[in-house]
Amino acid sequence: MVEFAMSALPPKADIVVGIGYNWCSGSGGITMKLPRRKFLHLAASAAALPAMSSIASALDYPTRPVRLIAPFPPGGVVDLFSRLIAQPLSERLGQPVFVENRAGAGGNLGTEAVVRAAPDGYTLLYMGSSNAINQTLYDNLHFDIVRDIVPIASINRGMGVLEVHPDFPAKTGPEFIAYAKANPGRINYASSGIGSTPHIYGELFKMMAGVDLVVVQYRGTGPALPDVLSGKVPVMFDTLATSIEHIKAGKLRALGVTAAIRSPVLPDVPAIREFVPGYEATAWQGIGAPRNTPVEIVERLHREINACVADPKFSARTIELGYIPFVSTRAEFSAFVAESTEKWAKVIKAAGITVE
Repeated sequence: MVEFAMSALPPKADIVVGIGYNWCSGSGGITMKLPRRKFLHLAASAAALPAMSSIASALDYPTRPVRLIAPFPPGGVVDLFSRLIAQPLSERLGQPVFVENRAGAGGNLGTEAVVRAAPDGYTLLYMGSSNAINQTLYDNLHFDIVRDIVPIASINRGMGVLEVHPDFPAKTGPEFIAYAKANPGRINYASSGIGSTPHIYGELFKMMAGVDLVVVQYRGTGPALPDVLSGKVPVMFDTLATSIEHIKAGKLRALGVTAAIRSPVLPDVPAIREFVPGYEATAWQGIGAPRNTPVEIVERLHREINACVADPKFSARTIELGYIPFVSTRAEFSAFVAESTEKWAKVIKAAGITVE
């Protein structure tokens, strides 16, 4: 590298440029004179090349396959929807979008992998409400989901359901609350893990309905549901997507959904807020990228993901699974992620929930 002291050059001086193997002696090379103005113009153009190269790269995006990190194991709702969106997104981008399950620490391992990835649009995060919950639940995170991940596009909002075994005495939500108040500390409810959405839904319900329920923690919905279906643990606040078929088959009784409105797939089941005013607890999912990802890439992904979500076939499948398609602007989604993180922080702190 050669440094030039431009201020020391006379205004009209010519500049001698050498090109060769030995810059000092000039052997094997050539020299030529350039007017000062011409040299400065060329130097400025050279300095702009990295920025121009970055813009060109963003405009050509993508030129190779894209990784979509799903921070939970195969078989769950996150895995299901990440694969559901990957197929149409691949078609729209013209490059494969392949899902990589990187589970562990409640979704934190996969999230941190994306935070540390190159901000080039080739490593994306399938993010969700667990990220908002984990920000407060875990004390030792090496990232901040609001600061370190750029929310690109929302995909869906999902509701939970307060469900009981068919033999449970209460037939309705109000009857359930009355029974729980008459039997404080004697009703167990299943959770798919500390800080999971079923756990958080249940804790918010306890706070707002004024009841004392005892949580029984499981390592995921898979191990929890069989005990609810058998009546061993008679109550659960589950995601609607994983319980809908059991409810339709009469193996579980739905007392209320956790969203602000009723579910299109269970129109006769009230929203919990109809008997617990103000109650609302919904999950959400979307896609994010590492901080400093070029805005041109983020905008391209935003447009294509929104188009996928708005597609009638994708929307219909989303509703079948108990979720609601969620299309938003980038600004709306960013605000939503921040608000969700703040809301669940209050619940976690008020309930004293900690990771053991």
